[in-house]
Amino acid sequence: WKGVQDALMAYGQLTPRSNGPETSGVGALDATDAATPVKSGSSSATPAGAPTLTGEFLEQIARLIEFVRPALGTDDARFSEQTDDMLKVMRKPGVDVMLLKQMLGSFGHRVSFATEEQVEIKRILLLLVQLIFENIGKLSQDDHWLMGQIDALKLAATPPITLRRLDEVERKLRDVIVKQSDAKGLAQEAQEEMRQMLRVFVERLSDMSSSTGTFGEQMEKNAMLIEQAKSLSELTPVLNQMVTATRAIAQQALDARDELKGMQEHAEVTKAEIVNLHLELDRVSAQARHDTLTGALNRKGLEEALTRELAVVRRNQSALCVALLDIDNFKRINDERGHAVGDEALAHLAKVARNCMRPQDTLARYGGEEFVILLPDTPLDQGIEAMVRLQRDLTKKFFLDGAEKLLITFSAGVAQLSPDEDSESAIKRADNAMYAAKRAGKNRVLGA
Repeated sequence: WKGVQDALMAYGQLTPRSNGPETSGVGALDATDAATPVKSGSSSATPAGAPTLTGEFLEQIARLIEFVRPALGTDDARFSEQTDDMLKVMRKPGVDVMLLKQMLGSFGHRVSFATEEQVEIKRILLLLVQLIFENIGKLSQDDHWLMGQIDALKLAATPPITLRRLDEVERKLRDVIVKQSDAKGLAQEAQEEMRQMLRVFVERLSDMSSSTGTFGEQMEKNAMLIEQAKSLSELTPVLNQMVTATRAIAQQALDARDELKGMQEHAEVTKAEIVNLHLELDRVSAQARHDTLTGALNRKGLEEALTRELAVVRRNQSALCVALLDIDNFKRINDERGHAVGDEALAHLAKVARNCMRPQDTLARYGGEEFVILLPDTPLDQGIEAMVRLQRDLTKKFFLDGAEKLLITFSAGVAQLSPDEDSESAIKRADNAMYAAKRAGKNRVLGA
């Protein structure tokens, strides 16, 4: 805006061309004639070939102001009113250049304050969002699968914010919300089934206790009848009663057992479903630490991997190399072939790298076209050799854009972690070595 303002202020000092009629006062511009220059009150002639302020130029400035205006907010009614007045002045059939100069100066001054205010509002909103995420994380520490989603939200709310990152996190969170809702529903169902099973169990115990008491009384009565019997014919009905009572209580016990067994089996099925859902939630949480495009770890996953590896290094006094690599001419790939092809190139590099790496090595996408590889138990010379080997493998496995073969190369810097050095310092040294490799001609590996 300052550049535009300075240019228009300079234009405001222009006078009619030397071969034109001289006018007094502030001249006017006919907006219907874009080729007609704006006239000024100065009596001096404009040098030949000097630029002129045309209606077309003013219309472009007016459109630019209209495009920028929504980003400045609508809370300041006075500012909006002044902007409307300035746009009207610009589009009048006659333009008062000195008035427009003054209005543009005031507008530029107000824009600088409005822009600073919008930036500060955005910063505070992001800070509030991050505080909310942290609070949710502290309240949900028992749900370890949820912590990965909180980390993803914190990462998404960290500048610079991109629409792609927000869309990716929104998709993940919607998936988690559905799974969390399913898990909650199944857990509630399992609790209700458990209560129902306990209720039935208590009822059956009560029934069996009552039946057992009745059965005991019946047995005592039959025992007395047996003692009093004088013949076999007197024993027959007593024995029939005993058999009938015994069969009844046995059947009742079988029915109760079958009912409880069925409820137990159903409860076990529900429990298995809950376990599977929690495993799925754990998997989704783990994905929050991975880059969805390449499958490599993201920044959060890299931080955790570095923490683990640093603990091993400190404990065992072992070597750890950090390699930072950057795809050569990646911007040209995006510009000439599109971002979709660029994304496929990133995924291709990650796939080749994983096939070349050892099981104990770690691959992470550091940002854009940059990747970090952690090489435990590896001194500097072997770390450099590993990156050179990856370069050779990459030249053997062409990247295909349709049927066309493209050679993907990268420049890399490798740093061995020094005693008592933190991970950020090692990555910084590797980054400097990588840029040195770029300056040396690209497709190179240099040690830090």
